[in-house]
Amino acid sequence: MQGIDVMGSRLHPGSSHGRAHDGPIVGRSVELARLRGLVDPVPVSSRSLVLLGDAGMGKTILLADAANRAAFGGMRIVSATGRQSEAALAFSSLQQLLRPLFDDLAALPEHLREALAGALGLATQPRLPDRLLIGTAVLRLLAAAAERTPLLLVCDDAHWFDRSSLAALSFVCDRLLTERVVVLVGARGTLPPHGFDRVAAELHLDPLSDHDAKELLDEQPVVPRGRARAEVLRQAEGNPMALVELARVVAEDPGVVRRWATEPIPIGGRLAQIIVDQVQTLSAKTQDALLFASVTDRSGPSVTRTCLELFGPGALAPAEQLGLVELNRDGFRFTHPIIRSAVYHSASFARRAWAHNKLAGILQDQPDRRAWHLAAALLTPDDTVAALLEETANEARRRGGAVPAALAMERAAQLSRAPDEQARRFIAAASLAVSSGQSDWVERLATQALAVTDEPRLRLAARHAMGWALAWTNRHAEALSALLSVAEDAAATDPPMGWDALSTAATVVYQSDAPGGHEAVIRVLAVLEQQTTTDLADDEADRIDVIRLWIRSAIDPIGYAPEAARLLGPFAGSDLDTATQAGLGAAAWMVDETEFAVRSLHSSLERLRGPGLRGASGAVMSVLAFAYLERGRWDDALATAAEAMDLAIAHEMDIVAASAHVTAATVLALRGEVGAARARASAALGNVRIGESPAVQARARHALGLAELADGDSLAAYSYLRGLFPDGRPLHFHVSYLGIADLALAATRAGQRDEARDILAEVVAGLPKVPSPRVAQLVARASGLLADDASADEHFTIGLADPAGQRWPFERAQLQLDYAEWLRRQRRINEAKAQLLSANETFEWLSAEPWARRAIAELRAAGVPAGVGDSALAKLTPQQVEIVQLASEGLTNRQIADRMFLSARTVSSHLYRSYPKLGVTDRRQLRDALERIRASEREAGAP
Repeated sequence: MQGIDVMGSRLHPGSSHGRAHDGPIVGRSVELARLRGLVDPVPVSSRSLVLLGDAGMGKTILLADAANRAAFGGMRIVSATGRQSEAALAFSSLQQLLRPLFDDLAALPEHLREALAGALGLATQPRLPDRLLIGTAVLRLLAAAAERTPLLLVCDDAHWFDRSSLAALSFVCDRLLTERVVVLVGARGTLPPHGFDRVAAELHLDPLSDHDAKELLDEQPVVPRGRARAEVLRQAEGNPMALVELARVVAEDPGVVRRWATEPIPIGGRLAQIIVDQVQTLSAKTQDALLFASVTDRSGPSVTRTCLELFGPGALAPAEQLGLVELNRDGFRFTHPIIRSAVYHSASFARRAWAHNKLAGILQDQPDRRAWHLAAALLTPDDTVAALLEETANEARRRGGAVPAALAMERAAQLSRAPDEQARRFIAAASLAVSSGQSDWVERLATQALAVTDEPRLRLAARHAMGWALAWTNRHAEALSALLSVAEDAAATDPPMGWDALSTAATVVYQSDAPGGHEAVIRVLAVLEQQTTTDLADDEADRIDVIRLWIRSAIDPIGYAPEAARLLGPFAGSDLDTATQAGLGAAAWMVDETEFAVRSLHSSLERLRGPGLRGASGAVMSVLAFAYLERGRWDDALATAAEAMDLAIAHEMDIVAASAHVTAATVLALRGEVGAARARASAALGNVRIGESPAVQARARHALGLAELADGDSLAAYSYLRGLFPDGRPLHFHVSYLGIADLALAATRAGQRDEARDILAEVVAGLPKVPSPRVAQLVARASGLLADDASADEHFTIGLADPAGQRWPFERAQLQLDYAEWLRRQRRINEAKAQLLSANETFEWLSAEPWARRAIAELRAAGVPAGVGDSALAKLTPQQVEIVQLASEGLTNRQIADRMFLSARTVSSHLYRSYPKLGVTDRRQLRDALERIRASEREAGAP
């Protein structure tokens, strides 16, 4: 082949980044301009892009061109190439990428250095993985390197990067801001690598046009003519590599086109066969060396040395001359993945097993890779190798690689002889796979476990995993049936599993509002309560009590609220384990014991912020953000939602991301940032499938309705809020009710009172006699808005009579504003003034400007001059507020960066943008400025 030319260019052996020949790169002018523009001129801020396309489309040569252009401009190039054999090894790709920067690890703070060293396998002692610390460490490492020299990261064949590395790199891309770092990622296919779909721009390589394909063909050393030319163009289908390779084969054997014409095969198969045919012209020794190279895929000096010792120093030279491999002092590599695939799969299993065993023999110091190679050489069970793979899985789990751990455990199960041992490992793999969110995988593993064991406890565990998988694939009826069956069957033999299963079932009911789900959960709850003994240890008894509280709160949050409030009392100040404390807080939030929820959730979250535990805190942060929002602590809600979003990106939690978006959307809408609110609400809906989570959908619709109210579009607001009760029934049995008062306001202004009254009547009919104070206040406000003048006063007065309603300050202020507007229309001006002043005070404190403007307009109409407070802090984002506060306390940029998981450059950028808004010029003035601002807020009446 004399080298694998892609789009008329060649990657030359020994080049650091690949080097194009002097000819043009055909058909890629737009893509070249886009990539070159990212690095030339040298950027002053961060940029990232994913280059996507099928094999042979030219991703590698385009990345090489960008790297050469960057190097010429003075940028430092750091690169890594994905390896299929390492796709299951946690952080292997990240280790390859960061190898040139290992000397800089020492400059990192100790906790970041230890976290990253542990992930990269450089630590002397294993430690619990912490993905946020790992991501922050990588960010800091790159930022420090870029401060010296602008940096270009080139990640080629990223579809073979391991999940842990992708998670870390996507986290970094999402956090890069002003650092002089450019990230270019090349990956096969049409979808970006896992985690990059939201953090980087995309550039897709399409097949060449007919014109460009013909131009490329005309540049080949021997140009096909006539029918051969037509067949090459037809069969290549615009794939540049196929055009080049097929043109070369046609030049050598013009008759080959006749065979293709009568027996067309897929392009990948043709290319593979072309490669196999050329490999078969080589000597047996060279073919063996190539097979060994195809097995290892990556070669450090030791593997290269072994290859040369096994096959002789000149064994790979003929393959190198054909352009199949490149050989230099760093080892050997195939010049294209198709070549490695063709070499590997054209060999018999026996020959592949021989090569895997040979390689395993030299990997004694790398037990994880050794275990995988030993496994690849097996067709039948082997308990010894299965045990090695299980240890590999455990090590990957300790390093934070849940997906590699699950893969290793799955293969260990496949190689296990004893059925029960096989089932145990399948179940362990399923448990690990749960954290990946791949429900189809979890389901398959559970199914395999069920197929090989009759042992009751193992089958119960497998069914529990199956129920989880069904729940997250929108098969709610099947999920409930599975989980309820597990809970019922486990009641007598394994009550803890039964309670856990029923807790998950209750969560499914809350998220999905599945028909009949509430009643079914109550029935199985009664079975569990009958079977659970009373002689439990105190901590287990508390755990079950909290699970019971959560179950009842989740399936009937409005009706159970009074009883739940009574049961929560004894737990105040209790010393519970972290998970139980979090469950208690979630139950309290569900039944509108908001202040209790804030205390409990905050306490559990502080513990979950410990090393290695942050991944479990996403759900806690979601609920705490909602509780902060309802309690009127909006800045805390935004900050917590931002932290939850970071976790969602790092740990691939779509529901957590949706909750963070909808929390932010609601606060933004209430503060009048309508465009941003719409965008965040739409993003929330984009994180869940329609029908998967009516709770998220209802919250997003409520936020969109509030945004339209803030924007003054009552008809649009009513359209969104009316969707909370499609066909008169609630979209969600809990969340929809929380929007009833805003629906009434929109209906009143949009001329839809009659329809809204019918909806309200259905709502009231479905409420318990004694709802929570919050729901009672919302219903009273809605009733007052929709009532005639003769009865409106009574409804508003009832809503204001219960002082408990003050626990939800914004909702209380809305009630006061609506009542005041009615009072002024009734010419009861003095009564209206008192309500308006109180409401406006709350709106100004919360920076709810659209509602404050309404209050001020009413005050002026009532003869009272008023102005909306304009706190300087309200002009800052929650993240900027926290940065400013820490800076005012004397922390350096680097110390702030460590605490907030940012880079020092990002902290500096936020401070620079905050100074003008606060009326200061440097950090030394921050403390006094903040004291003045907060004193002014206190004088204005902020609680």
